[in-house]
Amino acid sequence: MTSQATHRIEKDSLGTMEVPATAYYGAQTRRAELNFPISDLRLNRRFLRALAQIKRAAAEVNRDLGLLDARIADAIVQAANEVAGRQAPFATSSWMSSRPAPAPRPT
Repeated sequence: MTSQATHRIEKDSLGTMEVPATAYYGAQTRRAELNFPISDLRLNRRFLRALAQIKRAAAEVNRDLGLLDARIADAIVQAANEVAGRQAPFATSSWMSSRPAPAPRPT
């Protein structure tokens, strides 16, 4: 399998970074994951589910108010549902913090 099939290229202020194609995070989180493997502690699944539910509700409300494009809102809702349902990997350590990546673009 080629690198393009399994990874995508994300950009930030430090340059480009290969990120797993299925990841819902960007270059900064991937860089932190590789450079600072200080802990195997992960955020509690109930906490992640609650965050996903908040993100989904915010996307739906902002879409309904006309403040967020429906295609972007729908992509956020889909990603939030996947994270809440444990279908999407969320590998971020509880010690890491970074700017979240934009929602995946709908195809």
